[in-house]
Amino acid sequence: MAKLYFKYGAMGSSKSAQALITKFNYEELGMRVWLIKPSVDTRDGADIIRSRIGLESVAQVITPEQNITAEYKKAGRHDVIIADEAQFFTSEQIDQLRDLVDDDNLPVLCFGLRTDFLTHFFPGAQRLMELADSITEIKTVCACGRKATVNARIDGDGRIVTEGSQVLLGGNDSYIAMCHKCWKQRIKEQAGE
Repeated sequence: MAKLYFKYGAMGSSKSAQALITKFNYEELGMRVWLIKPSVDTRDGADIIRSRIGLESVAQVITPEQNITAEYKKAGRHDVIIADEAQFFTSEQIDQLRDLVDDDNLPVLCFGLRTDFLTHFFPGAQRLMELADSITEIKTVCACGRKATVNARIDGDGRIVTEGSQVLLGGNDSYIAMCHKCWKQRIKEQAGE
């Protein structure tokens, strides 16, 4: 029986690398992979998924208005769907991925962030937490050595940002993975507390 998988982690936890390695493993077995990503993720190019370690692949771009089930039907039969940056899909699109699992017996592996820089769910991630058959955390560490769970947004001076829009694309120049304790402490220090 096919399942809906959500593999999440903080920034820098190798989510994209693992998505691309998984794609390679399926293809090595002769299986067809439909690799998709949301249109908001233009950091490495409109249709490119790239990991920090240099793996990359072309993916089909899905806009918020598109129905993933309809796009899958247009793309032709595949053996598996792999979605990177799945937190940026709409809740309805996550429901559509769930339908493909249930109706077409198609495994769907979603990789992405769980929460934003203020520790709030992304809509796509929240829906995945509600619907996924399998939820796996991809772990990374804070500079202090504890498990990192916060995607701390930083400004050009390395200060923690605590306001702004939920989505701001960036890498190591804009985000640091931190444990919750260090994140709170840095915010207090910046406030002069």
